[in-house]
Amino acid sequence: MKKIDKPKTPMTIKAIFPFILIAFGLTWGIASLMLFFNDRFIAIFGEISTSNPMYILAVYAPAFAAFILVWRYYGLGGIGSFLRRLTLWRMSLAWWLFLIVGIPILFYLASAITGTITDPFPYSPWHAVLPALVLMLILGPVEEFGWRGLALPLLQRRFTPFWASVIIGIIWGIWHLPAFLIGGTPQSEWVFLPFFIAAIALSIIMTAIFNASKGSILTAALFHFQLNNPIWPDAQPWDTILFSAVAVAIVIFKRRTMFTHSNAVTTILYPGDEPLSVNQANR
Repeated sequence: MKKIDKPKTPMTIKAIFPFILIAFGLTWGIASLMLFFNDRFIAIFGEISTSNPMYILAVYAPAFAAFILVWRYYGLGGIGSFLRRLTLWRMSLAWWLFLIVGIPILFYLASAITGTITDPFPYSPWHAVLPALVLMLILGPVEEFGWRGLALPLLQRRFTPFWASVIIGIIWGIWHLPAFLIGGTPQSEWVFLPFFIAAIALSIIMTAIFNASKGSILTAALFHFQLNNPIWPDAQPWDTILFSAVAVAIVIFKRRTMFTHSNAVTTILYPGDEPLSVNQANR
């Protein structure tokens, strides 16, 4: 393993600003090309869709921002240690059941209330869903290197998990805004306000799982995949309502860990690899 560089200056919460600048700059820059130079963009890069390479690049922007900052502060060895957080998987059985079984239950329950549970399966033949599954696995979940991999630990150095969740949820929701204005994106058919509320609620849930798994990027990525899983039926707007209810329940029943730093993960690298203590790299 490459030696992890000791940063000349510690990565403090102030690193959140270049992270946001890079993530928004790349995503919104590409979105601006799609929005204001649509015909020229399509002529060069093809129709706008989730498989368009420029769309994928825009989605990956938070991850790029995270890797740039980790490299800037910790070198190539730091990137290796950062990636090792994908190997963290230990958390309680209850959280794993929620991640694997609970999320689809919520979607199916929401679709039953909405009345879409009997809608026909949108992929025919059935195996046509496989490419969509692969795309969803390598698209949205990659964002989590940025949102939960870097931004959340930084914010939890200053704020409690609840407030760090709300801040990231707001930033995460606003970051998606251009997708609601561009035809060809999934969000172009949605209403922004429910999505924005859902972003905050889902951020709270993901923070609880992230801290319970000791900072696992894997669990955050799996959670994101489950949200985008094309197998689940359309359940709007009740999916937002049910996930918001889960977020409220977590805040109530996990208030000791949500409103204190007792269980908050604040390190960027794999546990034990951080060159500086949290106190040194914090306030």
